[in-house]
Order: sequence, then structure tokens, then C-alpha cells
Amino acid sequence: MARRKMTSADIFQKYHADPDIGRKSRGWFMKKQVELQKARIGPQKIIRQGDNLQSRILPGRLYLFAYDAKLKETLPYWDQYPLVFPYERTADGFMGLNMHYLPYILRVRLLDRLLEFANNKNMNETTRLKYSYATVKASSKLRLAQPCLKRYLAGHVQSRFLEIPANEWHTAMMLPVERFVGANKQTVWSDSFSMV
Repeated sequence: MARRKMTSADIFQKYHADPDIGRKSRGWFMKKQVELQKARIGPQKIIRQGDNLQSRILPGRLYLFAYDAKLKETLPYWDQYPLVFPYERTADGFMGLNMHYLPYILRVRLLDRLLEFANNKNMNETTRLKYSYATVKASSKLRLAQPCLKRYLAGHVQSRFLEIPANEWHTAMMLPVERFVGANKQTVWSDSFSMV
């Protein structure tokens, strides 16, 4: 019988029994956030210095980019630097899942579920997710994706698209590069949690 591939959730479960793991993990994560802030490594710098910049998106890949929301005056909040898995091109832009609308651990959990829709298990340049809006709406496994469903207008994209390689998708989920305008991330995540 083939062994099941270990997921991120399995790793978190394995260390769940350690009574100090929460403190250790939070401490490590907070330390890394402080290091990123001290080094002034924010989303703008990551995009600017990225070596995999693209002028257009391909559905099923993961991208970080700068965005200026068209309806920013009426939106309660929006993300200036979306981290998106596009799933459909539209006449004026694209639709996708912005992972920033979930807290870090839930991003990883959703990613593990989305990987069930990957075209292969290689986690390399050939790997992409094959799903649609209908897939997300119909699958109870993907209910975490509901608050992440967003539409982006090409005319409001403010940078080139930094494509994140598949073997770095899990790492990207944990990077604190979300920049919400109109609310702090805890408010956004609380609203998202109420949708699932």
C-alpha cells in the first residue's frame, strides 16, 4: 500500500502534543516578523527584487502584486498587495483566491485542500491548480475559500506579477506581507472567519 504524503496539517498535528509548541512557534514567528520589518522587507521590495516577474497571469499559479482597488472609497477594506491563485480570466481582469483574507494557519489548511486539485504532485514549474468558482462553491472542503474569492481589474494592477514557484507556496502562506487599507488584519480575518 502506498504511503500517504504528509501534509502541513500532519506536521502541525505531530507537534500539537508538545505543551510548549505554541509558545515556541509564536516566538519564532514573531522574531521573523521583526527581522523582516527591521530589514524593511515588505511586499513592495519583494515584488521589485523578485526574479520571476510576469506581465500576465496564468490560472492555477500563485502571484503577489500591487493593486489599487477601483471602489476603494466605498469598500470597508481591501488588500494593496494580494497573494492570489487566479482561476479565471475575465474581459477586464481576472478572478482568484486572495489568501491574505485568512490567518496564516488557515491559509496553509486551505492550500492543502486546494492541492487536491493540482494537475500533478511535482511541486515545480509544471504544477498548477485546476479549479473554478463552481468547484469552490460546491465543495464543503473548500469553504475556507469563500472569503478569499475576489475579482481584480487589469487596469488597477500597479506592478508586474511576482510568480511564486509551487515549491514555495507553503512558505508564501506564512509571509506577513498583507497590507489592508481600511481595517487591520485581525478585523479582516474575523470577518472572514464569520463567513465560513
